[in-house]
Amino acid sequence: MSNDARLIAGNEEYSYPVLSGSVGPDVIDIRKLYAQTGMFTYDPGFTSTASCESALTYIDGDEGVLLHRGFSIEELSENSSFMEVSYLLLNGELPSSAELDEFSRTITRHTMLHEQLATFYRGFRRDAHPMAIMCGVVGALSAFYHDSTDISDPVHRKISSHRLIAKMPTIAAMAYKYSVGQPFVYPDNSLSYTGNFLRMTFGVPAEPYVVNPVVEQALDRIFILHADHEQNASTSTVRLAGSSGANPFACIAAGIACLWGPAHGGANEAALNMLKEIGTPDKIPHYIERAKDKNDPFRLMGFGHRVYKNYDPRATVMQKTVREVLTALKVNDPIFEVALQLEEMALNDPYFIEKKLFPNVDFYSGIILSAIGFPTTMFTVLFALARTVGWVAQWNEMISDPGQKIGRPRQLYTGPTAREYVPLDNR
Repeated sequence: MSNDARLIAGNEEYSYPVLSGSVGPDVIDIRKLYAQTGMFTYDPGFTSTASCESALTYIDGDEGVLLHRGFSIEELSENSSFMEVSYLLLNGELPSSAELDEFSRTITRHTMLHEQLATFYRGFRRDAHPMAIMCGVVGALSAFYHDSTDISDPVHRKISSHRLIAKMPTIAAMAYKYSVGQPFVYPDNSLSYTGNFLRMTFGVPAEPYVVNPVVEQALDRIFILHADHEQNASTSTVRLAGSSGANPFACIAAGIACLWGPAHGGANEAALNMLKEIGTPDKIPHYIERAKDKNDPFRLMGFGHRVYKNYDPRATVMQKTVREVLTALKVNDPIFEVALQLEEMALNDPYFIEKKLFPNVDFYSGIILSAIGFPTTMFTVLFALARTVGWVAQWNEMISDPGQKIGRPRQLYTGPTAREYVPLDNR
């Protein structure tokens, strides 16, 4: 029996090979569809289209599974560090102790920014959104580090990858410092990747900064949970930009711009604002009824996911982490109680069960970040910081793929057909 998929168009029958990955759904190879039939497929949002072949991340949304290079996100977040996960995504295997030490030292050596970039920051208004600053600064890196922008050179690609991962915390911390009018804090190479970021963000030159180990671990875990998530909108943007041959700094800047959208990277901020709007647990039933009403604009933010139709495995980790952070910082946050009770009520409500609206990672991450001291404008910046390693790994994989072509989606045209131009005087 043939493993091909058969398409009947008009009076003709066409055959297309079915390809299988190591796990997950098979795909129908339609690369010859247009040449053979003169037709395109129509798939708004690309929800049924595999745009590439990748060995990085696997998601089973129905079962609530997220794997990086075959390792579950639960195991990685419990036992690993962000630097180790970064090495895994970039290199395909977990590092030895010596390899991890060398990789961490390499990243640490690249954490400083060119000093002239401090002047670049001062060109922004003080009330500029940190994501606007991050887009501009990351895009400008190619003007400062043009010695690593030859994408055909594997050494250049490796250096630029390390630079992006290393400099993103510095860029993010400087964006925050600029917004609050405090002096920039230079990196400290004796600290961990995440500890260094916390110091650059919340430390000041006038006094020593002591990293809270619970906060450091929690933020490192958040970075792990956001490191990569398959072919989402921002990752697809990075790949599409990279397919044109653009330099890596421009590609990551494009990814940041896409992530800025409230439907993508801004979801944790929206979830926190929703919990604040609810305010107290006694108001939850009222808001749940509003969420069920199609005519009411209110929606439960932090529930449901484009891919996951089960409990987001990252949300389980986040719930545990919230408790650890609030206890360590002695924060008595009523918003957390609202979140817990809202989650319990929604998970037991037939309406949400039927629609498979389960809590996602954004439901809890905003509470953690707020408790640590980050303003909501920094939430998406932290997402971009963590996701940079995934973007870089995806970009490297795409550049190394011999079958890679410049991205060029097609369309279903619904505009006017050909018509004659009418001179201005005759209109």
